[in-house]
Amino acid sequence: MALKLDFDIVGGDFNLAGKASSKIKKKLIQLSIDSKFIKRIVVATYEAELNVVAHAYSGVLTACFEPDYITVLVVDKGPGIEDIEQAMKEGFSTASKRVREMGFGAGMGLPNINKNVDELKIESKLGVGTSLFFKILY
Repeated sequence: MALKLDFDIVGGDFNLAGKASSKIKKKLIQLSIDSKFIKRIVVATYEAELNVVAHAYSGVLTACFEPDYITVLVVDKGPGIEDIEQAMKEGFSTASKRVREMGFGAGMGLPNINKNVDELKIESKLGVGTSLFFKILY
């Protein structure tokens, strides 16, 4: 059976941003996963986690560690993504002025996730939230 870790993410709490990706990194190191895969996984996981913090009210990140790959599912409660295709373009952002002033919201989250994963699925419903799933082989 796969190892599964769940993390609650609080929207707007930038002090906790990165906590889940940091714990996932520690677990990958314990599992002796090659560092080049750890980097890809941590980048994708951090970006997904940060998207929830910056754009949603709350979310849950679930990482499943399999012998040859990891899957990550992030489900948030938030405004949703109006145009996923547009959101996948580098530099496109709907981040608030406050988020941008803190140095986030440059519009690289989803593109960076896409660059680092082997499989990506995004579903979103306006006014409800977004579900993001990715898989990285190692």
